[in-house]
Amino acid sequence: MLKKFRSAALLAAAVTLGSLAAASPASAAAPVASYNGACGSGYSVVNHANIGSKGTVFLTYNSNGYNCAVTVRANPGPAVDMTVGLKRSSDSPSQAKQDGGDYTTYAGPVYRYAPSHCVDWFGNISGTNAHRTATNCS
Repeated sequence: MLKKFRSAALLAAAVTLGSLAAASPASAAAPVASYNGACGSGYSVVNHANIGSKGTVFLTYNSNGYNCAVTVRANPGPAVDMTVGLKRSSDSPSQAKQDGGDYTTYAGPVYRYAPSHCVDWFGNISGTNAHRTATNCS
């Protein structure tokens, strides 16, 4: 129950922070971490957002209509609190697909079927957040 509450609180904070974030393109800076292929075969990176210097949250897409998100640490090590979340922009926050906990390398993957829908996605590593709203709408 605590994990669900923490994830819901992180999503709410990420949505709030995301609405305050600068409107620069998510992929303007090179990722500080490399995509690890966690979403599986057929998924290609379509967007990313750096989580400070701690890592990167990647958004991937498969021609089957599914998006996938994964948060990857730049420097794996002892387990730290990490989260990844993904939802259609039209979904309520409670409908977000999320994974969170203490991880050494990455959080996720999480998947959402969203062809022809904008998506919201976020990552968190040890209290540092990256959040994007209404992206990749086609």
